[in-house]
Amino acid sequence: METIHLKDFYQRGDQVFLPHVSVDCVIFGFHENQLKVLLLKWKGGQWCLPGGFVKHEESVDDSAVRTLEERTGLDHIYLRQFYTFGHPNREKGKKIPDARSWVNKRFISIGYYALVEFSKVNPQPDILSTECRWWDINKVPALIYDHKEIIKKALESLRMDLNDHPVGYNLLQEKFTMPELQRLYETILDESLDRRNFQKRMLALEIFERLKERRTGGAHKAPYLYRFDKKKYERALKQGLKQGW
Repeated sequence: METIHLKDFYQRGDQVFLPHVSVDCVIFGFHENQLKVLLLKWKGGQWCLPGGFVKHEESVDDSAVRTLEERTGLDHIYLRQFYTFGHPNREKGKKIPDARSWVNKRFISIGYYALVEFSKVNPQPDILSTECRWWDINKVPALIYDHKEIIKKALESLRMDLNDHPVGYNLLQEKFTMPELQRLYETILDESLDRRNFQKRMLALEIFERLKERRTGGAHKAPYLYRFDKKKYERALKQGLKQGW
């Protein structure tokens, strides 16, 4: 992967990147019933989403994967394209300091969201930023451009996608209980779910293997442990679940 430095980015970046097409990645992080989002702090002091321009010889999907890997150090992550942002005034009044005009012209951004276990991530800033860190989803600071709108749209899309695609693989321990899986869904949806209905719907998906082991040490009856059947899980990601909450 080619490394491009800040000075070169401003001076010859349009030789490497498409000047009017970018990706923005909303990287959601889940850990111990918390939902966070990964943000970058520009060298000018403003906060923004991880993203960047698409290379001339690169698909937009590959650009999103590259951005995700560079910011998190992770690969094979749950990643979905959810919306295209192209309002004529979306960058109005928010210019990158010291950048050449090709950087500050209008550009269309394709939104992707990812879902990771944030304790496994070592956030890395890019060449335009000084800091990369997690923020609580309800305590996001002021952001550049329309990035708060992008986060809002990504969260709406993630919640809707729970109807059609399973989540949980790589977000929970290899062996987990149904209450632990339910808390993951409740954290994403920001609402409580009926325990019996949740377990019934989850087991009807037939993507879990119930183990003989139980989770011990709690105050209540020890629940059974489960794990994902990886082949069935991946098939459900591709084919969808076709169920609603």
